[in-house]
Amino acid sequence: MPRVTTKGQVTIPKEIRDELGIEPGDEIGFEAIESGYRIEKKEPTTEAGDDPFETYRGSADSDETMTDRMRRLRGEYPRDVDEDDESEGAT
Repeated sequence: MPRVTTKGQVTIPKEIRDELGIEPGDEIGFEAIESGYRIEKKEPTTEAGDDPFETYRGSADSDETMTDRMRRLRGEYPRDVDEDDESEGAT
């Protein structure tokens, strides 16, 4: 059973951290419920409480789908091949 330290800290058991997806540095919240408290992982925020990703939202506006963008960035699109090049490789 976890114990509270003199600094008010408690170690969350590994199986609970794993189930909630809690990693070092994550923020968690406590919500009062009828039977006690509920612990939950919170979305990341800046020190001011803002969404740290808001600055970047919309910066990749494009008509491409995310899948198409990733394929292009990875160089997975097939090269344009001239008909002459195709016939040379077919011999």
